[in-house]
Amino acid sequence: MIRSGTPRRKRDSTIPLINVVFLMLIFFLITGTIATPLDPDLELVNTSELEGREPPDALVLHKDGTLSFRGNAILPELYMEGREPGAVRIVPDREAPGARLIEITGQLRRLGASSVFVVTEKALQ
Repeated sequence: MIRSGTPRRKRDSTIPLINVVFLMLIFFLITGTIATPLDPDLELVNTSELEGREPPDALVLHKDGTLSFRGNAILPELYMEGREPGAVRIVPDREAPGARLIEITGQLRRLGASSVFVVTEKALQ
């Protein structure tokens, strides 16, 4: 006598779909950026053994000594105009003149910045 097999029940196909959607979510979370990217031709100053944080809104000092904010050229007076006194972050190019950086930080302090942070690249050892 030949026994007929019990009909197999099909597995639910939503589990693989959920896995694919979850992996896509993780991929886009990792590859997306929240803050605006810095200028592509900017080379950061290299330091080591410092705790740092990413600047959400920072001034950029270019190697020719010009200052920009979110991609637009700006003067320290215009940047501080209408801002509450507080900390200011500057991201200098590696080739930016040190005298110009000191000059700009002094201007920002005189215009009401409570402190000026210079954002640099942390060196890997």
